[in-house]
Amino acid sequence: MIIPCYNEESVLPITAPMFLQKLEQLEKDGKIHEDSRILFVNDGSKDRTWEIIKELSEKDIRYQGIAQSRNRGHQNAVLAGLMEAKDQADITISIDCDGQDDINAMDKMVDAYLDGAEVVYGVRSKRDTDTFFKRFTAESFYHLMNWMGAEVVFNHADYRLVSSKVLEAFSDFKEVNIFLRGMFPLVGFKSTSVYYERRERIAGESHYPLKKMLALAFDGITSLSIKPIRLITGLGAVISGLGFLAIIWAIVMQVLGHTVAGWASLVCIVAFLGGIQLLSLGVIGEYIGKIYLETKARPRYIISERTSDEKRNRKES
Repeated sequence: MIIPCYNEESVLPITAPMFLQKLEQLEKDGKIHEDSRILFVNDGSKDRTWEIIKELSEKDIRYQGIAQSRNRGHQNAVLAGLMEAKDQADITISIDCDGQDDINAMDKMVDAYLDGAEVVYGVRSKRDTDTFFKRFTAESFYHLMNWMGAEVVFNHADYRLVSSKVLEAFSDFKEVNIFLRGMFPLVGFKSTSVYYERRERIAGESHYPLKKMLALAFDGITSLSIKPIRLITGLGAVISGLGFLAIIWAIVMQVLGHTVAGWASLVCIVAFLGGIQLLSLGVIGEYIGKIYLETKARPRYIISERTSDEKRNRKES
């Protein structure tokens, strides 16, 4: 199990035993090996999250943890955990720490893997626990992503089972700007979905306010699709065509002697075109910025500590 954590000191002591109980139940049912582990990924937390992870690993060897050198965001934290586990496990299941995702869906995920699926997506069956605004914006996001050409599974976040075969192929994806829920469908392999109901957060506060959700959505679109650029091209063509017709109209009016002072209309046209140009430059600039980051090829994550390293050092000493 890959579990990203950021400032989860209030919820981690509650959900960690739940994850361990599920691991034991899956082992008892003969679905997974007894060497299976729970890997917490500390994403630069500012509270006691890392200390709690180390305490858990001291109590039970099945708890393991890695810590990023600084906060790199949820997607990079999940990626770090997946890459850490890809050579040690046949399958990984990534799930958030807050207890909202139904851990019992893991049984169906493992069953689907045993039936031949290499990727199993955890999909929310409904959004009754969300406010109208959250539900509307979230569902609009998935529709927008698909309309923009990014292949995403509707109502799927980052609760998924992935086999080591898929992770090995996924490791060849080297881009810095990552959006995992849109990248795994690009890898291919046989996939299916498992549906579950999402609950309220057990404790603590959400770390994904509207601002971060919008940023994630924009990153997803610009990382997986060039349709915004094509929309700008189409918009430019339409405005150019209207401008050409306006020129013809102005010439005809001048020849017929029907020209009148048009300060208000002129200002409106200039303001409209200026806004379109600035918006277009902003979208193009976002793509150029991503290209700039990609060419630098900086590491997507840096692991500064591992609980296993601490145990090894104590044994050596």
